[in-house]
Amino acid sequence: MTQPTPLPTETPEQLAAFEARIQNGEKIEPGDWMPAAYRQQLIRMISQHAHSEVVGMLPEGAWITRAPSLHRKMILIAKVQDEAGHGQYLYHAAETLGATREQMLDALLTGKAKYSSIFNYPTLTWADIGMIGWLVDGAAIKNQTMLAGASYGPYSRAMVRICSEETFHHKQGKEMVVAYAQGTPAQREMAQDALDRWWWPALMMLGPSDKDSPNTPQLMRWGVKLKTNDEVRQEFINEHAPELIEAGLTIPDPLLHQDEQGNWIHGPINWDEFWQVVKGHGQMNRARLEARNRAHDDGAWVRDALNAYEARQHSQAAD
Repeated sequence: MTQPTPLPTETPEQLAAFEARIQNGEKIEPGDWMPAAYRQQLIRMISQHAHSEVVGMLPEGAWITRAPSLHRKMILIAKVQDEAGHGQYLYHAAETLGATREQMLDALLTGKAKYSSIFNYPTLTWADIGMIGWLVDGAAIKNQTMLAGASYGPYSRAMVRICSEETFHHKQGKEMVVAYAQGTPAQREMAQDALDRWWWPALMMLGPSDKDSPNTPQLMRWGVKLKTNDEVRQEFINEHAPELIEAGLTIPDPLLHQDEQGNWIHGPINWDEFWQVVKGHGQMNRARLEARNRAHDDGAWVRDALNAYEARQHSQAAD
């Protein structure tokens, strides 16, 4: 890959020294010099990750009042709370790069910023909550474990904590789905229906194929990503395909098979559907943005109160 063209304020020597640090495995910290393109890519990537955590609360939060038992309700409340915390970690990481919370939230609420395509699908049954935990969180863990080795320190450290919590979400989702897959005929049917609807979106959420991912080569050169989208997707399928089959479920891919190396090879992904969702034309795109805007408006009084308290504290300190 050719060297990126330096901006007028960036010298070839600075870029070479920066990339040497990356090659040596050093972490880049907020006060360090970095190329403008590196900073911009990180702001884009981390803020979109944060948006995904915040929007990801919606499909599961809708089921808190409909959980089948107090035990399941408590688990789901804790999980949704974790996702809010993950969003906070990531917004803070992006703020260390010069982005403001207001700018990032404005981009989300106006539809300028993207978030994970997976959250634009509806949760139709209780089994969807378990399938999200098993598949969606399982795919997220594969991606986030890779990002825990990212070259930017704050992002890398946020991923370490997030992955530890996502592991519990993943185990909880798998436990739910396995219980239903081995339960009554109605429960097995509900679990299979959920798998039929979530399998392909889970594969898509790991990003477009490598040939259609223009940012990946540069992100790998700068150590932000350590694996390509297709590599992470393969790891996800290799782990989850045999587990789903063992649970007695049928993966909705008639072409799925193992090759001589033991990799599970999937059939063609409907990337047209993926890009339609990314462009805002998914089943739940509009509803998700409306919900986030409504929550933002409803929370205005909290922000006003915090600002008033801060102003009073400053006034008293001045006096």
